[in-house]
Amino acid sequence: MIKMMFYDLNIRGKDLQSDLKIINEANRLGYNHVNLVYDLNNFKDFDYKKDLISEVENISQFNKEKLSIDFAVEINPKNPNDIRKGTSKFKKKVKFISVFGGDVKINRMSCESRQVDILTRPYFKRYDCGMNHVLAKEAVENNVAIELCFTDILKSYSNYRSKILSNFRDLIKLYIKFKFPLIISSRAESIFDIRSPKDVISIFKSLGLNNEELDDIFHNYPKNIIDFGYDKKNIIVLGVKEIEK
Repeated sequence: MIKMMFYDLNIRGKDLQSDLKIINEANRLGYNHVNLVYDLNNFKDFDYKKDLISEVENISQFNKEKLSIDFAVEINPKNPNDIRKGTSKFKKKVKFISVFGGDVKINRMSCESRQVDILTRPYFKRYDCGMNHVLAKEAVENNVAIELCFTDILKSYSNYRSKILSNFRDLIKLYIKFKFPLIISSRAESIFDIRSPKDVISIFKSLGLNNEELDDIFHNYPKNIIDFGYDKKNIIVLGVKEIEK
């Protein structure tokens, strides 16, 4: 496989020292870009943001692997209306908005919304994967990425792990058929929750993904999400962008 940049778009933000520790570990393992994600209630213009960016710039200068970071908010809605409220409130404050899935109404609303960048864990506490061909088509049309979290494998055991893997296989089958954006993130809360890209890739290769699909999932789709996030202010409607003179 050709060497490429690796992205983890879901590492849980906490405080300056904890964030630096987990970012350093991610970079040591081979990740080049990290998104620190905060839930809706705790997100704020945290006072250590500039310090964190400065520290990461120093890390990138001296480490072998280049490193960049960004910040995102995750909505954990009780009902579909919470998604509307959250995206309206934060769409101009952050470049990336993620919605925590699981409930079928939440999954549907997320896939139908062009204000949502990522639907994370649509399979959460479900016996099925949380997606079907209708939602897959909506995700394609609205450019909503579906996120699988590696920590769900890492922290599960026995029958529950088997169910998670089954849900992942079903989502991968839908992805192969419909080609909605699919990403795999760690959702790490500490350095013990991260594994190297090579280790994660080997597991998902065994679930039915080929090298080209893995390149898309670990590099192309995350990069597209980041590029789209930076272009949002210039986008009039999906597919039409205002060019600055």
